[in-house]
Amino acid sequence: MPPPIKIRHLGLTGFEETWHAMQQFTASRSAETADELWLTEHAPVYTLGLNRKHVRIPNHTDIPLVLTDRGGKITYHGPGQLILYVLLDLNRHQLNVRTLVTMLENSVIKFLAEYGVHAMAKANAPGVYVDDAKIAALGLRIKNNYCYHGLSLNINMDLKPFETIDPCGYVGLKVTQTKDLSIESHVQKAGEQLIKILLAQLTDGQQHD
Repeated sequence: MPPPIKIRHLGLTGFEETWHAMQQFTASRSAETADELWLTEHAPVYTLGLNRKHVRIPNHTDIPLVLTDRGGKITYHGPGQLILYVLLDLNRHQLNVRTLVTMLENSVIKFLAEYGVHAMAKANAPGVYVDDAKIAALGLRIKNNYCYHGLSLNINMDLKPFETIDPCGYVGLKVTQTKDLSIESHVQKAGEQLIKILLAQLTDGQQHD
């Protein structure tokens, strides 16, 4: 029986410190290490994944840009956006990167469905969309069958910083958030709901510490 998945509520954090903590956790873990899910919000930051070709870099902004080791292109994180980092042993859960991405997308889709919002995933464009506007973005890093990074879900945030980039590399891609879909929620509540949905898929209802 694997150890229970640990849930960490980190509050508002800086991206770089959290990223480095994920790297350290992943580098030091073993087959006996409990998986962890980290719920956080980040101070304003643009992050650029490993796919750096044909990326529009924002100019004339005080928002920092961080080059990361996750998959994907450029995105924005800021207060009012739910960040869920998944630090998982893929072998333990019999997952690969594709099935994990699908599981994360389905978790967001199920979360939104609880509020009567129809959302969908798109082939070859990871994330979750409502009426062609992106509401959740995904980016992962796999190392020795251990994953880190995760997903972001827009809840109640300033969306203007997205206007200076092509989110996830797609020119003209619109973004949306739960607030604009008449969903009354906040990051902590939405995070707890999303984690519950994801845990049900990962562990068939296994409770967390």
